[in-house]
Amino acid sequence: MNFWFAVLRQVGRNLRQTWASQLMTLLTVSLSVLIFAFFYLIYTNMLNVGGKLGDDLRLIVYLNDEPGPEMQEQLRRKITDFDQVQEIRFISKADAYERFANQLGDNKDVLKDMPTDFLPASVEVVPLKTLRSLNQVKLFSEYLSKLPGTLKVQYGQDWVERFFYFIRLLSIVVILSGSLLILTSIFMVAYTIRLTIMGRQAELELLKLVGATNNYIRTPFMLEGLLQGFFGSSFGLVSLFTLYQWIKTHFSGPGILNLFSFTFFTPHILAVIIIISILLCTVGSYMSMQKFLRI
Repeated sequence: MNFWFAVLRQVGRNLRQTWASQLMTLLTVSLSVLIFAFFYLIYTNMLNVGGKLGDDLRLIVYLNDEPGPEMQEQLRRKITDFDQVQEIRFISKADAYERFANQLGDNKDVLKDMPTDFLPASVEVVPLKTLRSLNQVKLFSEYLSKLPGTLKVQYGQDWVERFFYFIRLLSIVVILSGSLLILTSIFMVAYTIRLTIMGRQAELELLKLVGATNNYIRTPFMLEGLLQGFFGSSFGLVSLFTLYQWIKTHFSGPGILNLFSFTFFTPHILAVIIIISILLCTVGSYMSMQKFLRI
């Protein structure tokens, strides 16, 4: 008990003597965590959005003529030759007309003088969830376009490609911001601990001469790094949650943001981010002690 009381007293003394550098380190760690967590939050929500959109992904094969039962079976067999699919649905010209009329709603009167067979017949193919990468969807689309009697294949190509590229860009940004978090946490804490050690080197050597153990001398510096990691990550995550609530409040109402459910981190993810920040800052403290603490 006396050991930890003395250690905590040394930590408080170190923090008071180097408060300016300690504050700068705290703000740097907080900002790094905020940047990383911000992009990671967007990334995880975009993955959820992609999963929901993937559930509705379907490839529409427009046909020259409406296929009969024999042709339908042939098309079904050729489609499954590429890969197993979740569902294959044949849409007749009459079904396409009725669906289009329902989509027009109150404006369906514009179709009054139109023939009911002016829309092409089609095949809706719902791929399995294992077939959801951009390259696989492209290959499947190219394969379907070569089926007999095919006019063209649509699956929202432009939108899907842009979304996949956006997710890929976000993953790169998350990796870069994570690297920034690692570098700033380790080196800023190491620099701050170095200043503390250099300012107290003579005192630390004297403590060693009068019988202080290595644990007694090293533990306060390790605790400083731990505290920097804990409070820095906590402040960063609290700032992100405040920003999240502000955006959620000010952008509520009709709009694209309300088409999907955007959520904050779970307690498990928050705990992991804080623990990683603590470990990184503790590593920075340990590196500085190994290099500059001569005891």
